[in-house]
Amino acid sequence: MIKPPRSALNRRRFLTAGAALGATALAAPALAQAIDPYTGQPLQGTPGAGATPDAGVVQYDSQDSRRNISSFRMQDWRPYFSDLTNGAILVDMTSRALSYWSEDGMTFRLYPTSIPVSEDLTRRGRTEVIKKVEGPSWSPTPDMKKRNPDWPDFVPPGPDNPLGTHALWLSWQYYRIHGTHDTRKIGRKSSNGCIGLYNEHIQELFGFANIGTQVLLI
Repeated sequence: MIKPPRSALNRRRFLTAGAALGATALAAPALAQAIDPYTGQPLQGTPGAGATPDAGVVQYDSQDSRRNISSFRMQDWRPYFSDLTNGAILVDMTSRALSYWSEDGMTFRLYPTSIPVSEDLTRRGRTEVIKKVEGPSWSPTPDMKKRNPDWPDFVPPGPDNPLGTHALWLSWQYYRIHGTHDTRKIGRKSSNGCIGLYNEHIQELFGFANIGTQVLLI
């Protein structure tokens, strides 16, 4: 199993030492008072007015609070792709892991991820990387805004941005593979549809992936 990067561990220790929100608190759903109006899932922490789910709180599936996944495993690309043209990314919802292979097959990476909190927010199938953004901004989708009218129309890059430090736009509208500043999300059902990675990992994947890199979510 891949261990979180050192910076992620330090952040987690800081959150725990801050007495408020760390992994220990996540193990006690009874402490969660708020409900995400978009997903219906509990929020751990106290959001500020107009805060998005990543702004100091974390949503999670109360029926499945696993973090370390026993099924986390290495994959072979051949059952899923006919070739490695432009490289290939496989997102395994069961393992909550993302595999990457370079076009020449010489580079392989396996990263832990967050996945959507529910099946109705989960999309599977083939897509591709159409855009790469370092320091992404974020805006809620029209459906998100309808359900959460107090959410801001725009969140600039920074610690409250749900997309972390880097993002890969997919050909499916509104779907991204991106980082997160909230490391509690990784390994959990904790997103509104996108696939999240530690910022250190999305930065590395960002360097490997190209426009046109093929992506399969299973």
